[in-house]
Amino acid sequence: MMLIKDCMKRNVVSIPAAATISQAAGIFGKCHVGVLPVVDDLEKPIGILRLTDLLSLELPDFVNLVTDVDFVHDFGAVETTRPDPERLARPVTELMQSSITVEEDSGLLHAYTLMLQHNVSDIPVVNKIGGLVGIISRVDIGTAILSAWPAERKTP
Repeated sequence: MMLIKDCMKRNVVSIPAAATISQAAGIFGKCHVGVLPVVDDLEKPIGILRLTDLLSLELPDFVNLVTDVDFVHDFGAVETTRPDPERLARPVTELMQSSITVEEDSGLLHAYTLMLQHNVSDIPVVNKIGGLVGIISRVDIGTAILSAWPAERKTP
């Protein structure tokens, strides 16, 4: 059985709970990641901040009222607005989502099932004492599973 620790990403970029939304934006831009586990002082995940959580600050309010935006090719002046500096100075805990975690010794299908049930693409991976040790994505799990499939044999 292949375990999470066999295919997870170990170099995880996380953010402390006391960090600001502006600091998170800087990390997303610098590190090119889609999620940031939010950790406490003991490096234990307490939530997750997704790039989409920050991008939602850019969307105009009317987007939630319109069912079909296919006819809108650009949002005009709204495209150049930015969130208020006061909003960006607020803690990331105001935007973070609750996070599920998976232990590094768990099986791949267990983690994939959690992803499906919670509609997420990435899950922070923890050790036995709950410390952040990695992150696993649907792509990590899928490629690990598919690589174990038997190779196609060519007949002469």
